Amino acid sequence: MLGAPGYASAAQFSFAALGDMPYHLPADFERVERLIARINGMRPAFTIHVGDIKPGNTRCDDEYFVRISGQFATFERPLIYTPGDNEWTDCHRPDNGGFDPLERLAKIRELFFAAPAQSLGREKLALEHQGTDANHAAYIENRRWARDGVLFATLHIVGSSNNLQRNAASASEYFARNAANLAWMAATFARAREQNAKAVVLAFQADPGWELDGFDDRRAGFNDTLNALHRHAREFAKPILIIHGDRHRFVVDKPLRQNRQLIPNVTRVMVFGDTEVHGVRIAVDTDSPDVFSIGTLMVPENMPALPAPKPKP
Repeated sequence: MLGAPGYASAAQFSFAALGDMPYHLPADFERVERLIARINGMRPAFTIHVGDIKPGNTRCDDEYFVRISGQFATFERPLIYTPGDNEWTDCHRPDNGGFDPLERLAKIRELFFAAPAQSLGREKLALEHQGTDANHAAYIENRRWARDGVLFATLHIVGSSNNLQRNAASASEYFARNAANLAWMAATFARAREQNAKAVVLAFQADPGWELDGFDDRRAGFNDTLNALHRHAREFAKPILIIHGDRHRFVVDKPLRQNRQLIPNVTRVMVFGDTEVHGVRIAVDTDSPDVFSIGTLMVPENMPALPAPKPKP
């Protein structure tokens, strides 16, 4: 919990982020284990996993989720996980086992969020969760915590159009979860203003289509999220860091614009993933105007040999 309003002294700490792995099975189990060992050696304050704990074309069996849960338990410091689409919305596909996505989401909550008020990992971190809100009690996976004047929150926003599909069941699920996410985001920024937080960090799985036009169908499931981020960024007017995955390449940029003008206080980090089994390290210095410094956690053993350059014509 954040303390009394106002933070007179500067604070420094670091945390790690990763997502979209393991994808290439079974070899990636070992690659992810090496990355976890690299993170454990770094001794971060905590680690955020932004979801997609499996590829989109393998079975969503209980046994697989139990194995990943065991892998998560090897993080020595607290681990906060937010789900991706590959572990539930896409599980109806035949090659994923033809599961009911809502049944798979219930299993994800049962395995990974059995204790919603605390993190995963060997060392536990106390967390707030949206399940205490009677209006959105199902969304125990939406979490919030603070460290030294920086407020963190996860949002259950996933790829595959955020599950805004052309069938009634998926659309109904999307509208309910979208309302919960918007409420959690608004409450997070209200808390940040109330407690005079120095910065806010939001983490979710999906790339919401920052570069797409608002009328593009590919952005339909994310328009409410992006509109809310625009509004909160202007009102909060302090550093905001967005961490997500989905497209499997490391990116750091300033993605938000208002009438073509940069909104400078918002930075996004897209984590590695797929064949790039590496992590991201974020250093926090609340005495710095930017607050956040972003670096990489590369695992040399996880790097494939570069192909030979093509001969010049």
